[in-house]
Amino acid sequence: MTSASAEPSAPGVVGVIGGGRMGAGIAQSFAAAGASVTVVESDGRAAAAAVERVATGLRRAAERGKLAEAVEEVLARVTTVESVGALPPEAALVVEAVPEDAGLKAGVLAAAERAVGEGTVLATNTSSLPVTELAAALDRPGRFLGMHFFNPVPASALVEIVVGPATDDATVERALGWTRALGKKDVVVKDSPGFASSRLGVALGLEAIRMVEEGVAAPEAIDDAMTLGYRHPMGPLRLTDLVGLDVRLAIAEHLHATLGDRFAPPELLRTKVARGELGRKSG
Repeated sequence: MTSASAEPSAPGVVGVIGGGRMGAGIAQSFAAAGASVTVVESDGRAAAAAVERVATGLRRAAERGKLAEAVEEVLARVTTVESVGALPPEAALVVEAVPEDAGLKAGVLAAAERAVGEGTVLATNTSSLPVTELAAALDRPGRFLGMHFFNPVPASALVEIVVGPATDDATVERALGWTRALGKKDVVVKDSPGFASSRLGVALGLEAIRMVEEGVAAPEAIDDAMTLGYRHPMGPLRLTDLVGLDVRLAIAEHLHATLGDRFAPPELLRTKVARGELGRKSG
């Protein structure tokens, strides 16, 4: 599914539901590509924190010479609202980036569908939840798909495009064009448990945790084996710290339920999450 002739361009108006680390990164990427971005957050404090995340990301991009405009000019294209119903109806794309809870995601997607025009593409940033199940909450599932961005979004080169059985070809083509307009590489996968990236990434991460649990090697040694031996940019344990142990556990439990015992979460992972030891997010 490769696109046509013309140079891809970012959508003119984008909505992002959720202004956490992922949502802010998505908002930053689209704003830097020229889009007007509306971020939905629950209250004024959360909205201010989301804008500050975007501003911090833009300043870092500028310091690395990765921003074509002044930080203030790009940031001026980012606004916030406190309800999904206040999304701009003319948005070409709305991406939900709320926590990995199927009911929560389905609810905000259904509300977004009511708030925007019939031509708006809705996307979920889920890393593992079935796109098909989320589509069941929508009246226009043909306009819906997964756009799985990777953390940190502005620096990551990949977007996983997840296609459900009801997704229209035209919706996929639009998503591919927008992905390329961000300067990112797309990987198109059909909806299946864990898609391609989470399924493989979690399998490696869980095995690395089991190796620590069994005393096979120190965590640093396991990570070095993958970065130096297999040229991974980051070891599986350091990546788990970055993603969040709670996120990894939730994905592993979903894959365990759908794909079987090879994805059973190690006890060490469960223990750390129960203690609140979630990786970088908890210090």
